[in-house]
Amino acid sequence: MSKISIVIPVYYNEDTLELLYEDMKSKILDELGDYEIVMVDDGSGDNSWEVMNRIRERDDRVKCVKLSKNFGEHSALLAGLSVCTGDCAVTKQADLQEDSTLILRMYESWKRGNKVVLAVRRSRKENPIKVFFANRYYSIVRRMINKNMPKGGCDCYLVDRKVIEVLERLDEKNSSLTLQVMWVGFKTDMIEFDRLDREVGKSRWTLAKKVKLVVDSVMSFSYAPMRIMMGVGLVFDILAFIMLIAVIVEACTTGTGVDGWASLMCVMLFGFGVIMLMLGVLGEYIWRTLDASRNRPPFIIEDVKERESNDTKING
Repeated sequence: MSKISIVIPVYYNEDTLELLYEDMKSKILDELGDYEIVMVDDGSGDNSWEVMNRIRERDDRVKCVKLSKNFGEHSALLAGLSVCTGDCAVTKQADLQEDSTLILRMYESWKRGNKVVLAVRRSRKENPIKVFFANRYYSIVRRMINKNMPKGGCDCYLVDRKVIEVLERLDEKNSSLTLQVMWVGFKTDMIEFDRLDREVGKSRWTLAKKVKLVVDSVMSFSYAPMRIMMGVGLVFDILAFIMLIAVIVEACTTGTGVDGWASLMCVMLFGFGVIMLMLGVLGEYIWRTLDASRNRPPFIIEDVKERESNDTKING
């Protein structure tokens, strides 16, 4: 009999964890057979860790993992995948915006031989502005990184044990785990679902984190920024050459002197701005190279709580 692991990243979710567990218990847990739930506390500053352990006391198939600080959802999911023991693992958000029965449909797809199962958003019952910018991100991903990214995007996915082993070997920081899952290949299936609006708790998905996701996704999986820099530089060279020819021709035919210091300064300042922007892009690549060369772990597990007879603690 196969075993499935449900990996849940937790970050300030004390209001939703009990509701999430009860929802899964009433809808899917009895039908999964052999399962485990791995909850990963990603440095929450509320009572999420205490709530997680109260759930563990009621269900000995719940495993609680505590990271030493907030490393981000990418690292929290990797930590959960590294300690899970299932033949496959499915990720699930703790915000109650995904119907728990989606896990059953993904599990059945895995049993049919698919190594990766993506949960694709068919619709999103959320703020229209939020949906608009989310769709723009997935549009950028399709154009610059992976043309197979679904239009509605996907944050929830099921991966086979072979895929988990590959993800652990990648050991990448400042990246997108979803894009890594799509990059590894293997036989893939997609299942559509309707994403609900958040009714309980407050989202911690800030604008700064969204911007970082866009930058990390592009920098980690595409060299498009480098090509854009080359293109901008080529355009400036062509314009400069055309202007040089025009000035020479005008000076030779009419004897007109070269005027326009104000416009010249505007062009120079604009050119300097483009150069600084290009240096910033190069700096992003250099920083990621430096960060990777340090070989620091993407996460540090401080504590792991399983059933009472088998509690373990990992320091540093």
